[in-house]
Amino acid sequence: MHAQVIPLRRLAASAAFAAALALSCGSAANAATLDIDKASIADLNAAFAAGLTSEQLTTAYLKRVAAYDKQGPSINAVITLNPKAIDEARRLDAERKAGKLRGPLHGVPIVLKDNFDTVDLQTTGGSQLLEGHLPPDDAFVVKKLREAGAVIVAKVNLSEWAGSGGSVSGAPEAIAKKGRVPNGFSSAGGQTRNPHDLTRGPSGSSGGTGAAIAAGFAQFGLGTDTGGSVRGPSSANGIVGLKPTRGLMSRDGIIPLGLSFDTGGPMARSVYDIAVSLGAMTGVDPADSATTPSAGQFKTDYTPYLKKGALKGARIGIARDFMGIDTGTDQVVEAAVATLKKLGATVVDVKYPDPILQNRQGIYNTVVSAEFKHDLAEYLKTTKAGYPKTLDEVVARVNDPKTGYRSPEKAVGLNYTNSVALTLDDPLYLATKNQALAATKAGIDAVFAKYQVDAIVYPTSPRPATPIIPEERPPGGGLSATNFANQTGYPDLIVPAGMTADGLPVTISFFGPAWSEPKLLSYGYDFEQATHAIQMPKHTPALPSDLIRY
Repeated sequence: MHAQVIPLRRLAASAAFAAALALSCGSAANAATLDIDKASIADLNAAFAAGLTSEQLTTAYLKRVAAYDKQGPSINAVITLNPKAIDEARRLDAERKAGKLRGPLHGVPIVLKDNFDTVDLQTTGGSQLLEGHLPPDDAFVVKKLREAGAVIVAKVNLSEWAGSGGSVSGAPEAIAKKGRVPNGFSSAGGQTRNPHDLTRGPSGSSGGTGAAIAAGFAQFGLGTDTGGSVRGPSSANGIVGLKPTRGLMSRDGIIPLGLSFDTGGPMARSVYDIAVSLGAMTGVDPADSATTPSAGQFKTDYTPYLKKGALKGARIGIARDFMGIDTGTDQVVEAAVATLKKLGATVVDVKYPDPILQNRQGIYNTVVSAEFKHDLAEYLKTTKAGYPKTLDEVVARVNDPKTGYRSPEKAVGLNYTNSVALTLDDPLYLATKNQALAATKAGIDAVFAKYQVDAIVYPTSPRPATPIIPEERPPGGGLSATNFANQTGYPDLIVPAGMTADGLPVTISFFGPAWSEPKLLSYGYDFEQATHAIQMPKHTPALPSDLIRY
């Protein structure tokens, strides 16, 4: 008799599921089967309750890493594989068997962008200069995930120093041309490829997380976002992602880029997994004052907000300022707008004020270059002897032939950033941070008020994944609206919307006011359930081991 395959969906705890499970387990000849390519964390927990082990699940994910990361299509998302992942999974299985259940993430495999501190795994920030660096403790959110029972499978690649840390953005063209780093490359991790199209990059800076989750190397992952670094990779790789409200997640123990804008954020293949992972990481952290305003705002469980029908009666703004660059992207977005209407939303076009459209990149560059130079030095104080301690030392080493530095383009960018970065007491930096950012926030608030919208939807990226070797001046390359979420501190949820004719993912963003994650997640979930637009990348197809029999 053949093993019976039971689809495990979000209603896994329903009576229908219980009846099917009883039938499947009624004889030794039958067994239930979990498909990790389709399973949400709710599905995992239903399977755990029925006999699945974290060891089985972690092994299945590690088989996908073995097949696709350094072999086959060579996605090359992983910098460091956790050699103790299976041991950790077994310990968590033993806890479950003994009646200790930590919560919905108990035994769930994850990946971390390699700028989150982990006491037992090196943290490089994508730079070969930090290879071998073992932080003194875990980042706050990593501690929370371990306490919740998550199994860290790997640390994954990123744009070095989170991309803008050593960027030629705003530089004269002669410098910019020399400093264009390949899309998805770092000196520590090498080149990560997009699993949908191996000639294209995974976007930055959380490209390793985006590619790893799309390729099915773990159930969910963490990225960081300063100007779009969760959202760009989520879009390019066709997955779900969240840039949360500033202060909802602690930044303690994350290699900084610009603390005025920095935040971590979850990345996954479903809105449900974003919601459940987010709830495990919230909380006020005494080591990060930005989390203080989250008291009374954060939730420890966002899954109750995930309801079909949430968009009915919602008033959704459509930001067309960020369309018109790529026909394929626009077609998918227009279809998504039609879906929003079918789901009962009132849809209105919104227009951003020209001053904030024109100034957003200059504001970003001024703030981030100054803060990166200062904040990186503060972080490097936590490293042991032998590692660089300042940006000046980093620049000296990457330009020293004895270092054998593997990213000459990044060396140009680091030198440029170091040359233009202002000090934190510079009047221009202070005016930009205190006055210009306040004007941007006021402008965004005015858009919400003028059009009376609950959320603003826009194409996360104005065009799909771009080639690994960057074009000199890509059309619409700076037209994304992602900066606004960082410059206001507001949340932004990314949801797959469809594919272009040449097989590249397109996502839409749901952008809302501070602390509106419950509402955004409800809208994103309703849209997701109506469209089921996510697709497995063609270069990392299903493996026989993806079906776990238990």
